[in-house]
Amino acid sequence: MIPQIRAATHTTARSALLRAGAYSTPRATVMMTNHRRYLALAANRTPASSTSKRSYSNTATSAQSEKETITKLLYNIGSRKEVEQYLRHFSSVESQKFAVIKVGGAVLTDELDTLASALTFLNRVGLYPIVLHGAGPQLNKLLEGAGVIPDYHDGIRITDDKTLEIARKVFMSENLKLVEALEKMGTRARPLPGGIFTAEYLDKERYGYVGKITGVNKEAIQSSIRAGALPILTSLAETPAGQILNVNADVAAGELARVLEPLKIVYLNEKNGLYNGDTGKKIDVINLDEEYDELLKQPWVKYGTKLKIKEIKELLDHLPRSSSVAIISAGHLHKELFTDSGAGTLIRRGFKLFKHQSVDQLDKDRLRKILEAEDPEVKAGRTSVSSFLHALENSKGGFKAYGDEPYEVLAVVRNDDGKGSGVPSLEKFVASKSAILNNVTDNVWALLSKDYPSLTWVVDQNDENKGWHFDKADGSFNKNGKILFWKGLDSVDTVESVVSRFVNEQSQANVDAATSKTGAFADGQRRGFSTFSSTSPFRTGGRRMYSTAGPVKKIGLIGARGYTGQELIRIVNNHPNLEIAYVSSRELEGKPLEGYTKHPVTYVNLSAEQVKEKTQSGEVDAWILALPNGVCKPFVEAVESVEEGKKMVLCDLSADHRFTDTWTYGLPEFNRAKLPGATRISNPGCYATGSQLAIRPLLAHLSGNPSIFGVSGYSGAGTKPSPNNDVNHLRDNLIPYSLTNHIHEREVSHQLGHEVHFMPHVAPYFQGINLTVNMPLNKTMTAADIREIYEQAYDGEKLVHVVKNIPLVKENAGHHFVKVGGFGVHSSGKRVVVVATIDNLLKGAATQAVQNLNISLGLDEYTGIPLD
Repeated sequence: MIPQIRAATHTTARSALLRAGAYSTPRATVMMTNHRRYLALAANRTPASSTSKRSYSNTATSAQSEKETITKLLYNIGSRKEVEQYLRHFSSVESQKFAVIKVGGAVLTDELDTLASALTFLNRVGLYPIVLHGAGPQLNKLLEGAGVIPDYHDGIRITDDKTLEIARKVFMSENLKLVEALEKMGTRARPLPGGIFTAEYLDKERYGYVGKITGVNKEAIQSSIRAGALPILTSLAETPAGQILNVNADVAAGELARVLEPLKIVYLNEKNGLYNGDTGKKIDVINLDEEYDELLKQPWVKYGTKLKIKEIKELLDHLPRSSSVAIISAGHLHKELFTDSGAGTLIRRGFKLFKHQSVDQLDKDRLRKILEAEDPEVKAGRTSVSSFLHALENSKGGFKAYGDEPYEVLAVVRNDDGKGSGVPSLEKFVASKSAILNNVTDNVWALLSKDYPSLTWVVDQNDENKGWHFDKADGSFNKNGKILFWKGLDSVDTVESVVSRFVNEQSQANVDAATSKTGAFADGQRRGFSTFSSTSPFRTGGRRMYSTAGPVKKIGLIGARGYTGQELIRIVNNHPNLEIAYVSSRELEGKPLEGYTKHPVTYVNLSAEQVKEKTQSGEVDAWILALPNGVCKPFVEAVESVEEGKKMVLCDLSADHRFTDTWTYGLPEFNRAKLPGATRISNPGCYATGSQLAIRPLLAHLSGNPSIFGVSGYSGAGTKPSPNNDVNHLRDNLIPYSLTNHIHEREVSHQLGHEVHFMPHVAPYFQGINLTVNMPLNKTMTAADIREIYEQAYDGEKLVHVVKNIPLVKENAGHHFVKVGGFGVHSSGKRVVVVATIDNLLKGAATQAVQNLNISLGLDEYTGIPLD
């Protein structure tokens, strides 16, 4: 899981998998006010407010379909990845160990429908929270009506005969009220107002009929869950002889948690968390191991707040470290459970962290254990723990090691990267699964970031959780399957220096790999420096990169000097069914092809006549033309002059054939049916790809012309020197250009059959495009309506990700997919702004070319393309 760090009063980070929180606005309002309507749609029935009851399907297929529908609705409050990983985590334990939810009496009075909706959502995705409720306000009201004055001692309600008589009625009434609210929504629930807790008198003379719990009847709870019903409990207990005793609901919830050891203990209240008495701000997270003693010294921590914190600490001290407590309101329960950001107050044991600057300070036995268990370099035998310690001991610039006391996480930063740049380098970051689940990784990151505001590190391109690193970084650079990340670098010159060294190291690594016959680095993955590996501590499991079935096709690449050509080489190098036969570049003729390790290839300078000869001889199955606009004509004519030449696949990355009807426009998401067997493919422009993906789903709903504000990194300006790729000219700058009639404006308008207005800019970062698209609508729509249109349009598209939030360029750079999101609707409902991000060198060029070639050559469309 890749959580975001969120600032808080008493924390440095949120929990990774055990977090809980609130709906964001304005979407929150839509979700909460329409829970019943969504559930009705998912179950194909009328809303719960009608008299009809929910019809249960008896088929597993129907149940799975409903679960998938409700899961999709949860994507409204968090990303697909967040929701799915929490579902996997919560579903990984026995049903009764998911969560104990304690509901305050005021919630039953003021938020009954909201509570029932929240519990129904959880149940629809296969989860069975155990609900225990109180009834304090309701009891006080009835006692007042009966002339009984509530009396307390040490915060405990004194319970006499009359109080107990009324309490029994109140608990039964409130219990049935919640059960009936759930049943109205089609959620099976079982009332369990008694028979769960065994108790003895706490102190009969002092408190009357107040109990101290001595046992919990788990079987009654498990029986309810086995029957497919949510167990709804009260805090009434019985003595072995059958005398009913009153127990504080918070205390009962704690005892229930001690017996069941759930992942979550949730206290629902109307305040949505605990609040700092000095600042008035809600406390986001409390890490008890680190903060408890200091927290209790705060002058505002007194009375009920102090008692609550002490009770929670005592509870968590006896539970697994994976358990946590959340204090939250009913309306915010979904986001608290299914997103990283959270909303209420999370309380967990946390971890005490260390920071050491010498090898002598390290616990070498524990360090050895974590490295041997989790570090890929040590596990593969490429280095030993002893060698690593020796290198640290002799580090000229010094180092700092960070981790937690049990050494579940270890991070090592060298004070200088060892290359003369003066920038610290994160050399190692390993973590156990337990540490990842409990978010220790983020805590350690936050601690080291205080010492190192500037930092560089490297991640394998195939790491599934690159998004976490992009979130932590200010910038990145991708080469030969490795991604260089940096943060806090204060000048373009420093960035250039760091990137240049990285590029040189990668080039040398590939040269070494190509000449190596045997050994650990013979596969082209030699490391000239310490990095995160593809088995990063943040991985959640392996993934299938591509299919290896099918014949091998020979590719000729004309125009490989540019950035797009380099990306094509990298993708083909990892493609199981494509090989480079020829690579042509006038400037690089005679030099070895870097970044390609399947077999030695040397740059040649192919003439049109030579292309004709190689086409005629059948040496090449497809030509990729990665040339500037207006240059490829002689090569196209050479191929077409060959008898039966039209069987040869030509993929043109320039704009020369994007307006030619005899060529297939290669935007697979909209033109997939025409691509199988196509021999003339015009690859769309980068801006044009992102713009069309951002606009086309709403094409039928437009009342005017979309306006596109586009910003590209300077790699989009090519390698030929110009003001638009001059880093000194770009520094602290944003340069507009070609403000009307840009080729991509004409391309998008032509392909959509609808005029668009396009305003391109170039920014002082290297790679990636942002497109902010303003569109007038022909009818009133909501953000939910629009997002649903996009999700349906791109359902199943592996290279288009629809997201709720506004996508950022740095999150997409180095990725092969487009992100579309934002969906900001004007208050009139007649105008929407959609944001798309795309890597101009990948899905905007090289990735899309490979996608098109795969389809035209009869391969699986996504072969060789990492599906992040």
